Amino acid sequence: MRNIFKIYISAVAILISIESSVTAQTTSKTVQQTASEIIPLDPAIKVGKLPNGFTYYIRKNVEPKNRVQLYLANKVGSILENDDQQGLAHFMEHMGFNGTKNFPKNDLVNYLQKAGVRFGADLNAYTSFDETVYQLPIPSDDPEVLKNGIQIMRDWAQDATLDPAEIDKERGVVLEEKRLGKGAQQRLQDKYLPMIFNNSRYSNRLPIGTEEVLKNFTPATIQQFYKDWYRPDMQALIVVGDIDVNAMEAMIKAKFSDLKNPAKPRARTNYAIPLINKNQFMVVTDNEFPVTVAQILIKHPESKLITKTDYRNSIVRSLFNQMIGARFGELTKQADPPFLQAGANIGGFLAGLDVYNAFVVAKPGELERGFKAVLTETERVQKFGFTQTELDRAKQSYMTNMESSLKEKDKTSSDQLVNEYVRNFLEQEASPGIAYEYELAKTFTSGITLQDVNQLSKQYITDVNRDVIIMGPEKDKATLPGEATVNGWINNVKQEKITAFVDQVSDKPLLGTQLAGGKITSEKKIAELGITELKLSNGVRVFLKPTDFKNDEINFTAFSPGGSSLYSDADYQSASAATAIVRSGGIAEFNSVQLPKMLTGKIVSVSPYIGERFEGISGSAAPKDLETALQLTYLYFTQPRKDAEIFKGLITQSKGGLANRENDPNLVFADSVSAILGGYNVRRTGPSIEKVDQINLDRAIEIYKDRFADASDFTFTFVGNFETEKIKPMLEQYLGSLPSTNRKESAKDLGIKIPAGKLDKKVYKGKEPKASVRLVFSGDHVYNEKNNNQLEALAEVLSIKLIERLREDEGGVYGVGARASYSKLPQGRYTMTITFGSAPENVEKLIASTLDEINKIRQNGAQPIDLEKFIAEETRTTETQLKENGFWLNYISSQLQNEEDPKQVLTYLNSLKELTPAALKTAANTYLSGNNFIRLVLLPESK
Repeated sequence: MRNIFKIYISAVAILISIESSVTAQTTSKTVQQTASEIIPLDPAIKVGKLPNGFTYYIRKNVEPKNRVQLYLANKVGSILENDDQQGLAHFMEHMGFNGTKNFPKNDLVNYLQKAGVRFGADLNAYTSFDETVYQLPIPSDDPEVLKNGIQIMRDWAQDATLDPAEIDKERGVVLEEKRLGKGAQQRLQDKYLPMIFNNSRYSNRLPIGTEEVLKNFTPATIQQFYKDWYRPDMQALIVVGDIDVNAMEAMIKAKFSDLKNPAKPRARTNYAIPLINKNQFMVVTDNEFPVTVAQILIKHPESKLITKTDYRNSIVRSLFNQMIGARFGELTKQADPPFLQAGANIGGFLAGLDVYNAFVVAKPGELERGFKAVLTETERVQKFGFTQTELDRAKQSYMTNMESSLKEKDKTSSDQLVNEYVRNFLEQEASPGIAYEYELAKTFTSGITLQDVNQLSKQYITDVNRDVIIMGPEKDKATLPGEATVNGWINNVKQEKITAFVDQVSDKPLLGTQLAGGKITSEKKIAELGITELKLSNGVRVFLKPTDFKNDEINFTAFSPGGSSLYSDADYQSASAATAIVRSGGIAEFNSVQLPKMLTGKIVSVSPYIGERFEGISGSAAPKDLETALQLTYLYFTQPRKDAEIFKGLITQSKGGLANRENDPNLVFADSVSAILGGYNVRRTGPSIEKVDQINLDRAIEIYKDRFADASDFTFTFVGNFETEKIKPMLEQYLGSLPSTNRKESAKDLGIKIPAGKLDKKVYKGKEPKASVRLVFSGDHVYNEKNNNQLEALAEVLSIKLIERLREDEGGVYGVGARASYSKLPQGRYTMTITFGSAPENVEKLIASTLDEINKIRQNGAQPIDLEKFIAEETRTTETQLKENGFWLNYISSQLQNEEDPKQVLTYLNSLKELTPAALKTAANTYLSGNNFIRLVLLPESK
């Protein structure tokens, strides 16, 4: 979550982004600012500091109700480690969950699970170079749980037990976490990090640490780290949620005032990455890296966010990033795009630095073309700047988002607020509250000029402190350019004749004609759920659930039976690509470049889809933009735009992204798993260039039009902030105008299911000593609430036992879990999948342990305490979900697709009480008998 480098690899792209995790320090210039220039802290936050230096933030917030977020932020990270402590800041984070003064060994996790807190999903922590943050979301309506939550925070602050036996058990877990990170990305990172960190201390203080230290450090070494750095003058407790602020402050003072600072505290050095005022270059390759990437990083001193001037500057940067991002987006919308993916932005780097970051993912064999295209676009911005129309749109979009945030002021989630206050403590980032921010934005945005934004390119795109990294597959090493060649490309672009950007816009209305519309022919109520069902004259069904969960949000979805199942295998590739082709082509009079510009200033999103069994529409909008969303919906039904040029670009992009797919062990394994579990049906095997060649533009558009030619069997669901009576006229006008032929369709059963019997498959790919395991149980399933609950409970209980055994007792895995899935249509089927990663030599042992835990449940049933944990977690999760628009949208739509009663949700929590240890014993023998059992293992290639 807080990795310094996040590398995303998809079929078409890799993007490297750098997140700042440095504890910012105010500069002398900032210190000298007048009081009126400093942005004040939101008065809704109560902030205090105890005599020992411990800081606390308390904020009452009732979204979600009866919940509170507790975060313990420490200005402690891997940068503070001695040479013999590399990895111990992160290891210390782990040990917080392995025994404290008041919660020995695993009591802490066990207690919280019984209170409905999920380990990993809710209860979690992270460590970076400069910080360690523990997070604990808990119920606030139980005084005992709340009191113990504060006690846990107090224990983490200074009372971790660091039991030597627990340390030794955790070594394996952390080493497995380190193993999971191994691969092409890590090997490349090891080569280029020292260069881009300018060989500073950050180069050799990666939070995961070194294997030598993790295996061999003594308990005294980590105890010294804990004693030196976990101290009140470097800690803050952030409490945001449905609590009494004054009572919470009294509790904090009572619990944390006795925290002690060391008698002779070590100085907390604020390390930095120095600017070296020269350029650097590196080429790195790996035989498992699937694409060719070039990245330009130009480093600059960090921009703070403390004063009003800082805030204005941040708006200017945001506008710049919006506009240059849109420019690169347009470059991809060509018949022959110059790259697979590219982009540029100004953002935070690390340790007191910001960065201008430009990257390109090149087509195979076309690095020069892609690299020059990126340089040309940045040079175009430097020479000509942006246009007034671009700036006007960016400003409008920025203010629209600010207005939406202001409307949601009283609906802001506690987790969003608590993260903001963590940044305030760690980085001194201003946190004045959305009302204050909105007024600043309104004041500053209108006065920002083209000159202000264009100046940024001259400030940030410079010829000094520039790092260029070329990454690619090992097989292409001989053809990758050297530094002199790349410098030549840069100079060539500077000398080329570049023309100014032409902003392609359309002033046509989205919908040029008034629609005749239809009429509501019937209306029903599901009073218990606050749902109204409408039937329109063209056959369209609409389910409406108005809510007050969000002030500026309406979500909707629609489905119709059929999907790609109705087309032959020969047409499958065209059918599955049809909606991507349409979405990329635009609609009606607007191509894919003009449409997003026309929608500027609106919060609206509409997207058609064709799945295997259903086709439909997914969308969302602010209440003020719902009519636009309905217009888009009508146009996606009636006027999809066929764009042959865009289609060519999509095909080129897809093929380029697949060229080296076989290099990546994880993708090879994923494709193998899908194929094996799908019986090698062509619709379940992985993507390939040959499959892309089967996509026919005319056939794809024909299939799309066929799927959306008849709205009479479409069912729409709307959830959010609207009034049923006020929304009806718009539904009649736009949904009532959708075409209707009254054909009767149902999806076809393709007969694709997981093979019966026992199967053991091994895939050998990759050179790192790591394995991935999938254990799959499957079979027929009677779909009903009772059986579904048993499957879900069985998966959670099994996950609890596997974490205890494989992770905590054996130290053989970092993560392990069981997941249940089940379906009613086209056949009642279930799947139970267990996944984990480990050392290759431990695979058989860990599989044996897994099967042993399954047999225990089959023989003895679930332990009552584990079932109690599942019911508590599910109850607390459901209580929160019932106040979320997204939950209701998905739930209602799913129930309707399965022809199930939506009112089942009213009895769901009561139905969980029917679960018993004996019932799970029966379920385990039904679902985990082993009669249909597939073992899938990814292992490294033989040397």
